[in-house]
Parts: sequence; structure tokens; C-alpha cells
Amino acid sequence: MLTLKLISEETERVVKGLEKKHFEGAREAIEKVLELDKQRRDAQQKLDANKQQQNQLSKQIGVLMQSGKRDEAGDIKKQVAELKAQDKVLETQMDEAKKAVTELLLTIPNIPNDDVPEGKDASDNVVVKEGGVKPNLSVDALCHWDLCKKYNLVDFDLGVKITGAGFPVYIGKMARFQRALEAFFLDEARKSGYLEIQPPYVVNQASGLGTGQLPDKEGQMYHCNLDDLYLIPTAEVPVTNIFRDEILDEQDLPIKRCAYSACFRREAGSYGKDVRGLNRLHQFDKVELVRIDTPEHSYQSLQEMLDHVEGLCQKLELPYHILRLCGGDMSFTSAICYDFEVWSAAQKRWLEVSSVSNFESYQANRLHCRYRRAADKKIELCHTLNGSALALPRIVAAIMEDNQTPEGIRVPKVLVPYCGFEMLDDKNF
Repeated sequence: MLTLKLISEETERVVKGLEKKHFEGAREAIEKVLELDKQRRDAQQKLDANKQQQNQLSKQIGVLMQSGKRDEAGDIKKQVAELKAQDKVLETQMDEAKKAVTELLLTIPNIPNDDVPEGKDASDNVVVKEGGVKPNLSVDALCHWDLCKKYNLVDFDLGVKITGAGFPVYIGKMARFQRALEAFFLDEARKSGYLEIQPPYVVNQASGLGTGQLPDKEGQMYHCNLDDLYLIPTAEVPVTNIFRDEILDEQDLPIKRCAYSACFRREAGSYGKDVRGLNRLHQFDKVELVRIDTPEHSYQSLQEMLDHVEGLCQKLELPYHILRLCGGDMSFTSAICYDFEVWSAAQKRWLEVSSVSNFESYQANRLHCRYRRAADKKIELCHTLNGSALALPRIVAAIMEDNQTPEGIRVPKVLVPYCGFEMLDDKNF
């Protein structure tokens, strides 16, 4: 959530930033925020003046009573009562204006960092780095959904029977391969100094609001109506909310946490080739990295996270590129975002497997996540960051397609110690 201080002191920069993100009605929304905040401040000033006048009048009442001037004291008591009645009206006006400001701010996205390129959609994203070598497959190479069927590794139809589309069942070696990837990603995170967390898979409304998933304008979250809880779309939500309403010490920053979780997304409106096989699921596994940092250090943290994710792609021997997202393709909450995509050789397309973002103080303001500066003990908002390291389904799809051979699917060397076999095939035991 944008701070009122930023909006009032740098109004034009905020408006231009929102326009860069293609937020409709940016100027009108910001002007409305400033108008409502002025109403709140005006009511507060009148309330403060009333309180001061009441204190002065109360002192007069005591003097008049001691002097036996009861009638005059009674008149002043009536003035005090009238002022107190005004107080209630002013308090209501102030509370209503404050509530309206907060509700409006929750609907306004973060503004992008200056390094974010202009653009409307994914076609305007900028490739900043490439790595790996695309494999040359034979003309009869199979897409991963056909490989899954050929070797009996993933049963999509069984998932439909049990739950519905987008909930596949992993079988035999593929189930073990999933666990191997999860363990590998967590071990790599631990080596990089991240403390592992095993979070809940459902969160309350306050947690969803804190990280910006709520209000859910896109309808992407699964809602448990009876208990008013939400299935998490990413471990970012519960892990970042550990620090909601906390004041941290600067000396403890950056805080580094990682978590494996299942992720649940309705993916409303998805269709066509983008949803076939493992390309887009309603439930999938992911290891997430979260950092809490100071404003001065957060972009160094961002670079370290980018280096970490790039290292994972390299160790998995996957061709990849890194995109800096343009303003129109960024998430609601991010100030800057980099996507990692790996090459899916049989589909001949890039698959997104990670987004690494710096939210600057936007999430922290919603979360009331602050830190105490060592130098002067002043309380400031933290910066929050997160990144996928990595999301399994598309990583699995790319590994399967890029490493297919006549004998089966070659397992990347780094994963062999984790899964205990060198080939993904129908020899499941």
C-alpha cells in the first residue's frame, strides 16, 4: 500500500508511476486519496481545538464554583456539553474519512521502480540475460504430456476423476522426482542462508490483505467460505505474514526465509495451449524465497536472489533467459519484477518458472512491518522481496522435453542423488 507521505509529497511521481503500470484513473484516484485525507486532517484539527477549548472551560468551571458563581459555571458546563457533542460528530467524520482512505489505497497498485521499462504487455518485456544451450531434438520428439502417458508418469484423467482438470496425479518415479526437486531446491536455499519454514496452506483475510492478494479482483484464490480462510496461491503469503505487525532490529536484517508448499490457483480465464499438460495447474508445488530488508540494501538482496535462481537453472542444465517485466505486465504489488523462463524444446516455447520481485515498502506498509534503525532508533518501513526457487510443474515439463531419449528421460546429474535413478521411464520400481 502506498504511503500517504509519498502520495502527498511526490504526487506527480506517483501518478506517472501508476500510469506506467497502466492503472486506469490514476490521477483521479490519487486526488481522491488526498481529498479524503484532507477531510480527516480537518476533522482532527477541529477535534483538537475542541479538546483544548474544553480544557480551558473546565478550568473556569472550577474557579467559578469556588467563587460561588454557580449559574455562570452552569452556563459554561452547557458549552462543554455542546463541544463534547460536536466531538462525537467530528470523531465519526474522521473515522469515516480514514476508513475510506484505507479502502481506496488497497485498490491502488504499487508504483514501478525507474528501471522498469515502458510497455503494455508481455511482448514489451526486456530480455536482460540468456544462458544454456537449446537441445536439438529429433523430428518425432514428444511434448511432455505425451511423455507422461508413454511412461505412465502423470495421469491427468485420474486427476479429473478425483477432483477436476488441473489437479494431476503423479505416479511412481515421477512422484519420487517431485520430492527430489523439492529437496534439491530447499537444500540449495539452505546453503544460501535461508531458514526453512513449513507454513500453513490456508490463511486468514488479514494475511491476504497484508501481501496484496486481497482484495482479489482477479478471482484467483480459493475461498473456504464457512471458515473465511483462503488456500495459499504461494508460500509468500504465510511466510511474509510472519512479520506482520512486527518491529525488527536493523542488525537482524536482511531476514531470509524459504518454504516449500503446495500452491492453489483458480487460474480463471486460462485456456488453450497454455493450460495443456503441466503448463498451468490449479495445484502445484513450489519452493519460495522471502527476504525482509532495509531500503538501502534491498536491491543488493534482489540481485542475490536473481543469482540464486539463475544458479538453479544452470545446475538443472536448462536453457533459460531472464526478463525484466514492463510496467503493463507487472503484478499489482511489485516495484520491479524479473521472470525466469526455461526452454521447452518439444513445445518450442518459453515457460515461466520463477518471478523475483522487490515490493519496496508497499507490502510492508500493508503489513505494518517495520524496523528500528541502529543509528538513531527511528522506526521505518522495511522492504520485502520474494522469488520462486522454483515452481515444479513447468520445470518438470522442460526437463522431460529437453532430456528425452529413445530409452527414457535423462535425469539432470544434480538430481540423481536425490531421486536414486538416472532415467525417468516406465520402470517405476
